[in-house]
Amino acid sequence: MKRIVIVGATSAIAEATARILAQQDARFFLVARNKERLALVAADLALRSSHEPGTYIMDCSDWTMHQAMLDAALAHLGGLDGLILAYGDLPDQARCQSDMKALRQALETNLLSACTILQLAANHMASQGHGVLVGISSVAGDRGRQSNYVYGAAKAGLAAFLSGLRNQLQAKGVRVVTVKPGFVDSPMTKDLSKNALWAQPEQVGRAIAQAMAGRRGGVVYAPWFWRWIMLVVRAIPEPLFIRLRL
Repeated sequence: MKRIVIVGATSAIAEATARILAQQDARFFLVARNKERLALVAADLALRSSHEPGTYIMDCSDWTMHQAMLDAALAHLGGLDGLILAYGDLPDQARCQSDMKALRQALETNLLSACTILQLAANHMASQGHGVLVGISSVAGDRGRQSNYVYGAAKAGLAAFLSGLRNQLQAKGVRVVTVKPGFVDSPMTKDLSKNALWAQPEQVGRAIAQAMAGRRGGVVYAPWFWRWIMLVVRAIPEPLFIRLRL
C-alpha cells in the first residue's frame, strides 16, 4: 500500500493519475484550494478504493502553510511514500510583460511555492530513507519562446530544482521524477486550439504511475514522443530560433 500526497489534486492530470493509483490500493492525502472541487475528487477516489482520502484546503502560493500541510498529511496517512506536485497556472504572457505583479505571481505559483513544498517533502523522505517525489514541469521549460517565456522560465527552474534534488537524494533511497508533458487537453488550456500533438490527461497519468512504480528517478516526457521533438527544438541554433518567432 502506498501513501501518497497529491498537491494540486483537482488538476486534470492529478485526477487521472490518482484514479490509476487507486487501482493499486494507494491511500491519498489531497491538497487544493477549491473546497468544492476537492470534495468531488475525494468522493470519486473513495468510490474507487477502500480508503477515504484526506483533504487539505490550501493556496499553494502561501508558503507559510506548507509545513502545516505536510504535518497534516503525515498524521492522516501515518507516513509518506510519495508526493506528486501537480499544480500550476498558465499565465497571460502579454499581461506579464506589462504588469510586474502578474509576472511575480506567475513565478510564485509555478516555481517558488513548488520549491518549498518539494524541499520539505524531500527533507522528510531523506530522513526516513525512502520515497518518490514527482514534479510536473513542462516541455515549455526546455527552451524559451517569446509566446510563453514567463511560464517556460518557471518550468525550467522547476526542472533544474528537481534535477538538483535527484542528485542530492539518490544516495538516500529517494527517487525524484521530473515529468514534462507536452500539450495537454485540460481546463487550463481550454482556450487554445488543438491538433494531433495534444494528449489527454490519462496519457500523462499513465506515464506518472509507471514512473512511480519504477526503480529509478529521471525525466519523463509525456507522451514519449516529446522527448524527440524537444531534442530537435533544443538543437536549433539561436539565430535561426529567433527568426522562427515561436
